[in-house]
Amino acid sequence: MNNRDVLRLLPSVDQVLRKPEVAGLIESYARPVVTEALREVLQEARSRVLDGGFDQNAAASQVEKRILEALEERLKMKGLGMLKEAINGTGVVIHTNLGRAPVAESAVADLSRLAGRYINLEYNLQRGERGSRHDLVRDLLCSVTGAEDCIAVNNNAAAVLLTLSAMASGKEVIVSRGELVEIGGAFRVPEVMEQGGARIVEVGTTNKTYIRDYKKAIGENTALLLKVHTSNYRICGFTEAVSRAELAALGRECGIPVVEDLGSGVLVNLEEYGIADEPTVQDSIKSGIDVVTFSGDKLLGASQAGIIAGKAEYIKRIAKHPLARAVRVDRLTLAVLESTLRIYAEGERACERIPVLGMLTTPMSKLQQRAERLMELLTEIKPHAAISIDKEYSQVGGGSLPLERIETRVLVIQPRQMAVNELEKGLRMAKAPVIGRIARDKFLLDVRTVFDDQLPVLAEMLTNVLAGRDSS
Repeated sequence: MNNRDVLRLLPSVDQVLRKPEVAGLIESYARPVVTEALREVLQEARSRVLDGGFDQNAAASQVEKRILEALEERLKMKGLGMLKEAINGTGVVIHTNLGRAPVAESAVADLSRLAGRYINLEYNLQRGERGSRHDLVRDLLCSVTGAEDCIAVNNNAAAVLLTLSAMASGKEVIVSRGELVEIGGAFRVPEVMEQGGARIVEVGTTNKTYIRDYKKAIGENTALLLKVHTSNYRICGFTEAVSRAELAALGRECGIPVVEDLGSGVLVNLEEYGIADEPTVQDSIKSGIDVVTFSGDKLLGASQAGIIAGKAEYIKRIAKHPLARAVRVDRLTLAVLESTLRIYAEGERACERIPVLGMLTTPMSKLQQRAERLMELLTEIKPHAAISIDKEYSQVGGGSLPLERIETRVLVIQPRQMAVNELEKGLRMAKAPVIGRIARDKFLLDVRTVFDDQLPVLAEMLTNVLAGRDSS
């Protein structure tokens, strides 16, 4: 048979929906859902026929059986929802597309315990009256950052927007030209500032800004001095920048508040692990900065949130602004954030208990052992691919530490019977999606970002795809 003859064997949507076997599926999933899934299955079958990937000797009954099996599997996958656990083999620790920071086991447990029940979100148990959700994490945030007061909002862009709206709307904010960065998703700091109602006053040049530039720009309409940590890029070579301590001193001298957007917001000094050039939140607070904003789901390792920390007089003003309600955090965010902050407050083992920090500080010996363990699980793979362990470099990701390269170990896979792009797609579309990277026409899996309990599943998915088994 030619492709046209095979296409005639494919049943129509109505034919399949009238089958007795489909009645139970319609009852379980609803007719519109089954119809949509069936159309997808039939379209994929047509594509396979046209690509020559469909058995041209199959009988009509066999084709129909395959369509029904594919339909049932597709509905099962849809029943699991669009969000799936993914295996991150990219080596990018804070992977924005894969949910940024995985959270600590204790935070997962607290979320599970609290998510399905009523909680005291805005109810003060001591006084028996309405309370504030900000109170739930205020003391913990103040304890771990050293700030006088803190609030949490739904992300760091919102934290910057709210801070500028409350402190500088209709007035001028002075910022170095070299710090007007664009963050992920094409959101630009100047645009966020403008939405906050502030008028930007750029000082210095792209590569050099001096304290005298700020002094010269200060006028009667100046509301803030703003410092932005350039988390996602670096200017190297002939450069000059004003330190946060210098800027804080100028702010005190002129009676103008100083705000710093730290971006990632690390709470642990990573220098002892060989990761430098990332100031801690505590550094910023100690330097005299009045208000600091940072993310909750990057190097802090919690849920998506924006933290605003600093002098009590400014935090109170920010918390009372009408926009604060629009950008407030929800109960689930607070549950994960509180649990993660407790780990920091306890003062020990943060790098072991918080996954992001653990991944960044994993010793090379453990990465080698993890790679060897994965190799042991791949005994069936040898006829289908050449596989080895090699040295490579991981990235922090999430716009953090752009120049930092962290030595790691990767599994290097070279398929024998398929193109490396086919392997990448097969793993990406597997029941347990595996995301890796292609380099030098080989597929790489960085074990730094793979959890130990994911290794057997990763091995199964990789073996199935290379052997041509159904892994969807």
